[in-house]
Amino acid sequence: MARPLRICVPGGLYHVLARGNARELIYRDDADCELFLGLLDQTHERYGWIFHAYCLMGNHYHLLVETPQPNLPRAMRQLNGLYARRFNLRHRRCGHVFQARYRAILVEKESHLLAACRYIVRNPVRANICGDPGDYRWSSYRATAGLAAPPRFLATEFVLAQLASDRKRARPRYRQFVAGDADDTLLEQVRGERLGSEGFLRESFGLEPPIAEIARSEVEPLPPDLAEIFARELSLPVLVAYRRYGYSIRQIAGHLACHYSTVSRRLRREEEAERAMRECKTWHRPPYCS
Repeated sequence: MARPLRICVPGGLYHVLARGNARELIYRDDADCELFLGLLDQTHERYGWIFHAYCLMGNHYHLLVETPQPNLPRAMRQLNGLYARRFNLRHRRCGHVFQARYRAILVEKESHLLAACRYIVRNPVRANICGDPGDYRWSSYRATAGLAAPPRFLATEFVLAQLASDRKRARPRYRQFVAGDADDTLLEQVRGERLGSEGFLRESFGLEPPIAEIARSEVEPLPPDLAEIFARELSLPVLVAYRRYGYSIRQIAGHLACHYSTVSRRLRREEEAERAMRECKTWHRPPYCS
C-alpha cells in the first residue's frame, strides 16, 4: 500500500516530530544532545534549512523548519540516519533508534508560526521537567529569548520580528508570549498533516486538497543526469548534485571516475565557498527589521 504523500514544497514550513523506537531514549546524556545539534547545523549548511524552533526531549524531538528547496525527505533521511548510526556506535548498540516514520506537519506560516514555536519550546513544561522553559537547556527558547547565544543554524529574526521591530522590545514580548499556555493543545488542530486555514495549501502553493495517497516515485521528479548538472553548474556542481538533487557522494565519484574521499573533500570546499559567498552578500545587510 502506498504511503501518504509528503507535501514537499519550496518554502514549506514544517513541524517535524520523531520518536525513539518503542519510546526508548534517543538522548541518553548531554553528549547525545550536542551531537544532534551538530547534525542540525550540518543540515542547515547542506540543505539550506531554516530552523525557527527546536526542542530535544528524552525520547523524541520537535523541530520547526523552513525548507527553501522541497527536500524534506532527503534531508530527514540524512539527519535521522546519521544520528542513529553515531548513537549506536557511541553506546555500543544495534538496531533501530527511531520509531517508524517521522511526522511532518505543514504549517501555515502567516497564521501559525508563533503558535508552533510556543508549542515546541513549552514541551518540557508540559512534561513537568521544569516550571519555566528558560530552565531547560535543550530547546531554542533561551536563544530566542536572549538568555543564551543562538547556535549558528537557528534563525531567531523572523520569530522576533512578529512581536516587535527591534530585538530589545521583541525578546521580553517573546518571553511573555511563551508564558501563556494557549497552544498546548495545538496538535489537536492538525488536519491531514496540515496546520492552518482551509485554503492555505491552495493560496500558498497551488495545491488542491484533499491530496490522495500516492507513491513517492510518482511525485518526486527524476533528477537531471550528472553530466547535465556538471555541464550547467560551473561553480558548485558537486554541491548542487548532492544537496539539490540527492545524488550520493559515491554516485558522483563514479561519474567523475575518482575516489569517494576525493569527492567528499571537494564537497567540503564547495560548501566553504558557498558559505563565503553568502557571508559576503549579507555583510551589508540592513539593520534588524528596519
